[in-house]
Amino acid sequence: MAAGRSEITPMNIYRKGINNRMAFRCFFRTVCLFWLLQFATVRSDITDGNTEHLKREHSLVKPYQGVGTSPSSQWDFSGSTLVTSQYVRLTPDDRSKEGSIWNTVPCFLKDWEMHVQFKVHGSGKKNLHGDGIGIWYTKERLHPGPTFGNQDHFVGLAIFVDTFRNDLHGMDRSFPFISAMVSNGTVPYDHGKDGRSSELGGCSAEIRNKDHDTYLAIRYSRGRLTVMVDVDDKNEWKECIDIGGVRLPTGYYFGASAATGDLSDNHDIISMKMYQLMVEHTEEEENLDWTKIEPSVSLLKSPKDNIDDPTGNFRGTPLTGWKVFLLLLCALLGIVVCAVVGAVVFQKRQERNKRFY
Repeated sequence: MAAGRSEITPMNIYRKGINNRMAFRCFFRTVCLFWLLQFATVRSDITDGNTEHLKREHSLVKPYQGVGTSPSSQWDFSGSTLVTSQYVRLTPDDRSKEGSIWNTVPCFLKDWEMHVQFKVHGSGKKNLHGDGIGIWYTKERLHPGPTFGNQDHFVGLAIFVDTFRNDLHGMDRSFPFISAMVSNGTVPYDHGKDGRSSELGGCSAEIRNKDHDTYLAIRYSRGRLTVMVDVDDKNEWKECIDIGGVRLPTGYYFGASAATGDLSDNHDIISMKMYQLMVEHTEEEENLDWTKIEPSVSLLKSPKDNIDDPTGNFRGTPLTGWKVFLLLLCALLGIVVCAVVGAVVFQKRQERNKRFY
């Protein structure tokens, strides 16, 4: 053999195979560990109700102390709202009622998460109930109107729990339906189309007449709005809405409202718990006057395009961190597979070449 070339023997080939397998196992374990850490991070996006970060001035809990019309009250209510020791009933199971409850303290948190425990129930059978609940983060409060008991030209964020179908042509989705809308006050909620022309996304959720309470989590952090639901009494959050590019100012008010029409339901709020999210921001973000931000959403397409979307859901949003990770993981596994196949092919060729020495 030529000088300087290592001798190719069965033992050398065996050792190379051992080294390749050990390297692959090490790399695979590293990828699995990274995957597990990433999964744990994603699953922890929704808080577990850490009381350390509970903001009591923005939370509504039993026995609802601080609710009333006095100057020291942190929550105020209007309309048909009835406050008991066990629940806040926004509307009774009667026709043409509307009620609301609003936090009197403006929220100046940049990153937050609101957990809403609620219950919708009544004597109406299937498709004979209405209208639903609105959860609000808006510039103004206590302005009754046609949008689930609040004004239709609102400024801020609204999450709607719509229990009655108005658009008879929109049979591609089932009700109750949960949706999100961000408005600067120029576009009203379109009841006739069930808000399709302005919704950012949504999901169907069976929340009526449950033997257990139902939950809604609304998370806003670093420009991303996430809505999760827990309606099956399994203590598990399920993603309903996840969209980036959302800009919301600080200094707005949280509230909840509900309305009935010719059909009705009891709309009860059991609790609204606000949590502060500990998130680091850049120096530029810290120096920004967040109270001057205009509510808006940077979309890849206009929300009005949802009218022709057969699924009824907006999907043209940036990839989430979880989806990006899965794409990267698939790419890494593909590279590993190609490398292993290449190594095996190379060893086979070396074995064949050995016969000619």
